[in-house]
Amino acid sequence: MRFIKRKIIVSVVAVAVAAFLGGYSYFRLTHFNQQVSINGLNVGGLTAKQALSKLKNYQVTQTIYLKGEVLEHHQRSSSGFSNQDLAKIKSLVKKQWTFLPSAKKKQFLVEPKTTGDQQTKSVQAELKSKLQQLNRKRTAPVDAQAVFSYGKVTITAPKAGNQYNIDRLLKQYEKQQYLPKVKLTVKYLQPLKASSSKVQTEKQKLLALKDRTVSYQVQETKYNLATKDLLKKATYQDGKYYFQETDLANKISEINQKQATLGKQINFKTNSGNTVQVSGGTYGWALDTSSATKHLENAWLENKSTLEAKPDIYGKGYLTYGLGYNNLTNDGIGSTYAEVSISAQRVWLYKNGQQVATSNIVTGKHSTGEDTPKGVWYIMYKQSPSVLSGSEAGNSNYSVKVKYWAQFTNSGCGFHDASWRTNWSSTAYLNDGSGGCANTPSDKMENIYNNLSQGEPVIVY
Repeated sequence: MRFIKRKIIVSVVAVAVAAFLGGYSYFRLTHFNQQVSINGLNVGGLTAKQALSKLKNYQVTQTIYLKGEVLEHHQRSSSGFSNQDLAKIKSLVKKQWTFLPSAKKKQFLVEPKTTGDQQTKSVQAELKSKLQQLNRKRTAPVDAQAVFSYGKVTITAPKAGNQYNIDRLLKQYEKQQYLPKVKLTVKYLQPLKASSSKVQTEKQKLLALKDRTVSYQVQETKYNLATKDLLKKATYQDGKYYFQETDLANKISEINQKQATLGKQINFKTNSGNTVQVSGGTYGWALDTSSATKHLENAWLENKSTLEAKPDIYGKGYLTYGLGYNNLTNDGIGSTYAEVSISAQRVWLYKNGQQVATSNIVTGKHSTGEDTPKGVWYIMYKQSPSVLSGSEAGNSNYSVKVKYWAQFTNSGCGFHDASWRTNWSSTAYLNDGSGGCANTPSDKMENIYNNLSQGEPVIVY
């Protein structure tokens, strides 16, 4: 009997123990340990559903720290959790399970399934703005850089700075964005080192410039312009060459001094055989420094061996493209021109070195300072018939018709017939001259007009 009672007691105890162990195991499998937190919120002793409910209702007051100091505070109206995250929470229950209750702290970071909420984007934008603001007062790092200078390529040393690496800090934030306390570890922008592939690529690109030379053809003269002599500083950045400093402007100035004719004094052999010096006027050409520099730099970049200078010339006055570039004789005047002598009161026209027309003229009135301007000019344009209007001494507003008109100065002086003139003496210009033009007798003007061409030099002395 005793044996039966003992057996019954053992059985009851076994059932009770089994029931306890079953209930205990179920509880342990469905509840979190006491020191477990999710996204900074303690969920100890809760089931997955209870933990999710607590997370859903959790209004996060988020503080962002940098170097242990508060950088920003943010109040989030929602944690971002929803019923879609239950499976994740259940998986954490299994992950943290221990047979015996554990007091060990465990922290889980869970990203809600519904991503891209506007609150997170807003915080990230504010954080980025704050870091950018802080960086303005900090020193930026200086990358190592390959530099070309007078045929040599060197690499400058990098310099460290203390600006924050915003991208890396934002990535740190992304990993902690659902925590109430976000602790950012300082990351600084680092300069590129000389050994980096980018700097080494810069070096190789600049070395390719080292032995380049372009032959610059100016009329019949060639100038060999080498990068090793004229390229003072160049860099290569983001797939492009940059010429910071060259001596091309000085070189072009030297060429202009030697060959250009615009605005220069010339030695002119007159009809009488004398040589006179004539300066001023608008006839001639010169190299445009900006245009020539651009074309020469491009020639270096493209490794061209030759370059023609003619597209780089310019002129003054009515025709701005430059005149006389192909005239290599007679100080750039060539052999086709109009010669005006104020002292002789005469004009001579030459074509290919041969005189083709001549006429007496009356130039500007000397007594009133309206002399025909001396210098080397050119025929700006021709017009037949034409109406001349303007002002002169004693006549503030005139308008006259002429049969032939050929202007050669910017101020409005030119050759024209003057049917109203009666005084054609060689001294008429002294007190009875024109308003600056070269008055030409009507019976001679047609021939003069027909033998003048636009752009033709007019030498007045």
